[in-house]
Amino acid sequence: MENNQLKIVEQFIEMLIAERGASANTSAAYFNDITNFEAFQNNAGQNLAGATTDHVRSYLRHRTEIGANSRTISRNLSVLRQFFKFLQSENIRSDNPALNVDGPKAARSLPKLISENDVEALLARAKDSQTAEGIRLNCLLEIAYATGLRVTELVGLRNESFRYESETLLIYGKGGKERLVPLTPSAIKAIVAYEEIRGHFLKEHETSKFFFPSRSKQGHLTRRRLGQLLKELARKAGLDPAIISPHVLRHAFASHLLNRGADLRSLQKMLGHSDISTTQIYTHVQKDRLHNVISSHHPMAKKNF
Repeated sequence: MENNQLKIVEQFIEMLIAERGASANTSAAYFNDITNFEAFQNNAGQNLAGATTDHVRSYLRHRTEIGANSRTISRNLSVLRQFFKFLQSENIRSDNPALNVDGPKAARSLPKLISENDVEALLARAKDSQTAEGIRLNCLLEIAYATGLRVTELVGLRNESFRYESETLLIYGKGGKERLVPLTPSAIKAIVAYEEIRGHFLKEHETSKFFFPSRSKQGHLTRRRLGQLLKELARKAGLDPAIISPHVLRHAFASHLLNRGADLRSLQKMLGHSDISTTQIYTHVQKDRLHNVISSHHPMAKKNF
């Protein structure tokens, strides 16, 4: 990428961080999307800032041809729309070539699900280990299932996030939005047990603002390492490691609460969804519960014809 084009992209990323509170992961994804488009343009003898609507359409067709799914392509288009809007605001160009390009209709995929029994098996196996690593993993698992935190929120928890007097967590979610999430008694018990051995993960006389400190460059336990630990735990619990991940635990939290009568609005707040439509996906994975509700309560369900 030429220096002037790289500078424009970096300015766009800086804007995302400063004005929208974009995370490091989001910023990196946006940067990759734009540089991939820029490489496509260069291969066609074009430049980034001078892209036309036809160039954008050609790029999306190319992404389809190399196997990108509809969700990824929709994200690619969204990033380009935002990037060219930024160029307009900076008076670098007068139009947005991605604005009138139609994206693919993405079929919303249903989340992977694990049962309450599966979660109980994980928790029971986690409690077996009394090593420092085992106590930490049990604490992570208890918090994840009690709160439905995103994995980045979980591993990046700070010491001041805990509100012991109200038995809640103060979470700084996407876009810097705050939300309070209640903790279960078993999660609080696991947190107290972990606090007693937390120093094991710190050097002597070292302190950390993170509740789950590590020697990673981020200063806290990484998403990847947590995923590895959960898969190891799944094997020990006799579960398929392929279906166990921090994100699946978030789905389990949401679907199990709905199965037990929680309302969507409360769940939306706890998950930190800005749009209720995102939360509504969990209503599609409760067929058994809905069938039972109909058969038990509908006035016509027990009629014989």
